[in-house]
Amino acid sequence: MIKFEKCEHIAIITLNRPDVLNSFNREMALEMQACLDDCEKDEEVRAILITGEGRAFCAGQDLAEAIAEDAPTIDTIVREHYNPIVLRIRNIEKPIVCAVNGVAAGAGANIALCCDIVLASDKASFIQSFSNIGLIPDSGGTFFLPRLVGLQRATAMMFLADKVGAEQALQFGMIYKVVEADNLMAEALAITTKLSEMPTKGFGLTKRALNESMFNTLEEQLEVEEELQAKAASTYDNQEGINAFLEKRKPVFKGK
Repeated sequence: MIKFEKCEHIAIITLNRPDVLNSFNREMALEMQACLDDCEKDEEVRAILITGEGRAFCAGQDLAEAIAEDAPTIDTIVREHYNPIVLRIRNIEKPIVCAVNGVAAGAGANIALCCDIVLASDKASFIQSFSNIGLIPDSGGTFFLPRLVGLQRATAMMFLADKVGAEQALQFGMIYKVVEADNLMAEALAITTKLSEMPTKGFGLTKRALNESMFNTLEEQLEVEEELQAKAASTYDNQEGINAFLEKRKPVFKGK
């Protein structure tokens, strides 16, 4: 269901149900939650990469599971499968890169879009496919997408279930970069590795500030910045960065 690898200071989470376009069932959702928990607790892991196996990133919910005779109710699926994944991705104070290798539909699209840095293959696409089966966007879609692309565009994408290609997603501000399909994983690994060698404690605090900025007034956010800047200034990495600058050498950050 999930391929989970650790290499140096990075962890790679690969959605691995390629025969059903990596659509989520309960087992895969719980496995992903467990992998994210592992990444959060493991101090050796300083950056995380999420991608999909095969020709798709993730087609969202496995509908065969959703309509099975003993299937949980849809609100249970959202509450127990998807909400915990989205909350973990946003609350883990480590950089999380997403490499969208193919179609990202429904919950799959929204899980991708809530990551910190999103790269997409030039063959990738994003679809808010919920309206095709009479549902509303979940997995944070109604929260993140309007903030990324604006209310009008987000509403049209959700109502019309438009297929948004990688280049268009880049133009809309949904993703960071488009990469040729054959180079996607190499580029994503390079970025994740670079992040893992940088002051990741500061990245975690930056991520916390960005999360809070979605709700705060300017005055409140300035106070958050003041508080978190003091925390960042007390880190080993801040001192190492200053010393390296003064000594004209490359810093060796530890994520502490």
